Amino acid sequence: MKNRDQWQSKMGFVLAAAGSAIGLGAIWKFPYMAGTNGGSVFLLLFIISTLGIGLPILLAEFVIGRKGQRDAVSSIKRLAPGKQWQGIGWLGVMISLIILSFYSVVGGWIISYLVRSISMSFEGTGEDFYNRLFETVISNPFEALIGQAIFLLLTIWIVSGGIKGGIERANKWMMPLLFIFFIILAVRSITLDGAIEGLKFLFVPDWSYLTWSTALSALGQAFFTLSVGSAAMMTYASYLSAEQKLGQSALSVSLMNIVISILAGIVIFPAVFSLGFSPNEGPGLVFIILPAVFDQIVFGSFFLIIFFILLLFATLTSSMSMLEIAVAIGIREKYENRKKAAWLIGLITFVIGIPSALSFGILSDVSIAGYSIFDFADMITSKIGMPIGAFLVAIFAGYVLKKQDLQNELNPQVLATWRILIRYIVPIAIAFIFIQGLASL
Repeated sequence: MKNRDQWQSKMGFVLAAAGSAIGLGAIWKFPYMAGTNGGSVFLLLFIISTLGIGLPILLAEFVIGRKGQRDAVSSIKRLAPGKQWQGIGWLGVMISLIILSFYSVVGGWIISYLVRSISMSFEGTGEDFYNRLFETVISNPFEALIGQAIFLLLTIWIVSGGIKGGIERANKWMMPLLFIFFIILAVRSITLDGAIEGLKFLFVPDWSYLTWSTALSALGQAFFTLSVGSAAMMTYASYLSAEQKLGQSALSVSLMNIVISILAGIVIFPAVFSLGFSPNEGPGLVFIILPAVFDQIVFGSFFLIIFFILLLFATLTSSMSMLEIAVAIGIREKYENRKKAAWLIGLITFVIGIPSALSFGILSDVSIAGYSIFDFADMITSKIGMPIGAFLVAIFAGYVLKKQDLQNELNPQVLATWRILIRYIVPIAIAFIFIQGLASL
């Protein structure tokens, strides 16, 4: 039996956790969620949700994971023996696999676009062309499934390499490149004529969008991008050594997540407004509007390749954590079974994701509660599953964890503030926003 894997360095853990948090949530989902929810107001509510609600829960997951030193289910069971709180871990596994099932579909779209951009095989220009192209990509069952399969194969290959040799190594070069590419694209975007309108949309509030529905969307976005409520951070923290400062790490991950989300807005909205497009295009924003934007700027083909490479990196850094949650439970203490577990769970995820991959094509007429299969999977996880998971984590950390366990993991200053937030503020805020938001859906 092999010894349990651990992060090789503090930076490796922070980059991996930030990679899990950032991903498609920040680069793909944040721009279209902000675009359809008023821009600046959504950004403000997202920042408040991230720091006031998401950060305390992120820290709670870090504490549970490191103290438990096991997979999410076993860690909770170890900290609360004889009780049924390990259901939080199983809920996290279910949520993460559903997210990965439709997340990998988007990963497949990105691979399709990246191949086209590198091979210069776009056979047209303009918004109408890219709108037709997007519909072709997502509705073609062969292309959708092949793309999804390739993306999951990449994810499985990295995760099967372990924590140090797979996930940490991949994040150590993907994350710095992601930041560099983002800065390049942001500088290009804000230098376009008329870019100021996009910056106003992102930073000047339109208070008419201040609604419970927007607040729930912002809360779901904060949970989605921080990967809280799905046991991902609990799993990653279980590979931490005792020397790592959890409060500092949680704050670093939260701030990096906010910065990347804002950078995504700065890359996209100035360019969109500069060239007269609409910001409320929904999920197709980065696949329809951005390619049309890049068509109209100098070296646009080069910047488009950079953008889709960036998007692929970010998607992979998140998908690793989602697969790792289930793999950690699948192998338990039999670490030599990691590769077998990664391939088996990856295959199961692919099968689960087939309906989402086909929901814009041959299953486009199928709906659940008025949602397409893909959109229903997104809604049920980000607006229901993750808030419920986060609420249960807050209750467990605030009322079930022994005070001595908390004192061993957090310094007194952090512990005092965090305990007030996690016991009183966070669960009430989640419950209130959750109930009000569901009523407005």
